[in-house]
Amino acid sequence: MTALPALYLSHGSPMIAMEASSTQAFLRKLGPAIDRLWGRPRAIVIMSAHTMQSPAVLGVDTHQTIHDFGGFPPELYALRYDAPGSINVAREVSRLLTTAGLPTPVIDEPGLDHGIWTALMHLWPQADVPVVPLALPAQATPDQLWAMGQALQGLPGDVIVIGSGSLTHNLRRVFQSGRLAAGQKDLPEDADCAAFRAWVEARAGAGDWAALRAYRQQAPHAAAIHPTDEHWRPFYLAAGAGTLPASSPAPGLRLHADVEFGCLAMDAYGFGPGAPLLAQALHT
Repeated sequence: MTALPALYLSHGSPMIAMEASSTQAFLRKLGPAIDRLWGRPRAIVIMSAHTMQSPAVLGVDTHQTIHDFGGFPPELYALRYDAPGSINVAREVSRLLTTAGLPTPVIDEPGLDHGIWTALMHLWPQADVPVVPLALPAQATPDQLWAMGQALQGLPGDVIVIGSGSLTHNLRRVFQSGRLAAGQKDLPEDADCAAFRAWVEARAGAGDWAALRAYRQQAPHAAAIHPTDEHWRPFYLAAGAGTLPASSPAPGLRLHADVEFGCLAMDAYGFGPGAPLLAQALHT
């Protein structure tokens, strides 16, 4: 059986937990498609843009839902996704990364930030798949995150690796332009956002990982699209985890495409030989 692909998901606003959108609909199809093709994953190793600290992997028995945001409807704060953790998988993640020269201790912090739970609640709403959050090291370079992903290829085949962020992420533009206050979620896409998204799709599809890791120098409008890049960097973990040698038929495949407020791309990617199979299942 073709290996389970690694995934990069754009989680967007916390309101994705409640508001219908094309991305929410995609996420609700994604979990069942994975289950049909590979069976329910034994565990999820996930790196979110919102758990940024020194290198660490969270190893606990049960997680708590963290509502790490403000100014949203009360109903959003009532939602919970108290999934189990897996100390054993966390220890294996730590072992693989440390052996690869990337020391990553297991820590006892039972929390799922909104970059994790607002996405996973649509993939596996029963909250029955153990979740192992992997912190985004604050100073990690694209090359280091890629190496972390490559090391995680040593995980068992029924453990899925996910990076959660946003393919483009310039909140300042959204707020200062008044788009958010006006509720202009369906604006036409900004030209710089479209150019960046097209570049990523082309480079990932060609397996040009060197260019992608040098995105700050090579991608069009990189600094404007990602004034800070914490929402982009989980892409490298997922790409490294799923990418096999150049013989892979589709090293990086876009599984979903959408843009909100003209400049917040909600695209999702699959990495590895299983990505085309997953894409086919999602579109049939």
